[in-house]
Amino acid sequence: MKPDAHSNGSEQQLFKQLFDQYYEAIRNFLFYKSGDLTLSEDLTQEAFLILWKKRSNINPDKAKSYLYTIANNLFLNEIKHQKVVFKFQQQPVSNTFKETPQFQMEEEEFKDRLMNAINDLPEKNRVVFLMNRIEKLTYKEIADRLDLSVKAVEKRMHKALIELRKLSYKI
Repeated sequence: MKPDAHSNGSEQQLFKQLFDQYYEAIRNFLFYKSGDLTLSEDLTQEAFLILWKKRSNINPDKAKSYLYTIANNLFLNEIKHQKVVFKFQQQPVSNTFKETPQFQMEEEEFKDRLMNAINDLPEKNRVVFLMNRIEKLTYKEIADRLDLSVKAVEKRMHKALIELRKLSYKI
C-alpha cells in the first residue's frame, strides 16, 4: 500500500489495521452471498492475500472498495467453478456399448477359460507370466528374483504366450 500522509507506520501495520477493520465485514458479505461460513472465511482470507500481494499499487483510501471487489470476484469465480463441477457430475458415464446379460455371461466364461489356461501352463512359465503381467515386473527384475538370466525369462515368457495364443484360437 502506497504510504501517504495519513499512514503512520509500516506496510505491515497498515495491513493489520485494514485486516482488523474489514475482515469481519468482508466475511459477512461473502457469507450472505454464499450461505457457507467456511467458504466465506476462505475467500475472505484469499481476498486479503491478494490485497497484500498488490499492496504497492493500492491507495489505502481505496483498500475497502478494492477488498469488496476482490471478494465479489472470488465468489463469482467459485460459483462458476461449482457450476462446472456440478455439470460434470451430472453427465452419465457413457460406455461405448451396453453390457447385456449375454455379454456378461460370455465375459465370465472367457475369464474362466483364461484362468484355466494360465493354471495349465507349466509352473516355470506361469510364474514368469504372472510376475510380468500381474506384478508388472520387467524381465530383468524377474531374472533377479528367480536367479535366472534375462534370456531364460524371455524364453519362458515366449512359451507362455504361445500356449495362451493357442487358447485364443480355440475360443
